[in-house]
Amino acid sequence: MYVCCEEHLELAIDHFVDEYEDAPDVYRLDEITFKAWEAPPTCDFCSEAPVFLVI
Repeated sequence: MYVCCEEHLELAIDHFVDEYEDAPDVYRLDEITFKAWEAPPTCDFCSEAPVFLVI
């Protein structure tokens, strides 16, 4: 699972496919909520705010 900014979306998808050998589901963080999970404050690849969840 990755959280990423718009700039690093393709990189997150590539990492996911390399690791799991399957296409991920991609969600906008502003359109989903989870009871027991909060998005981290920064992208997994830089210090920008995350926009996408790649799972």
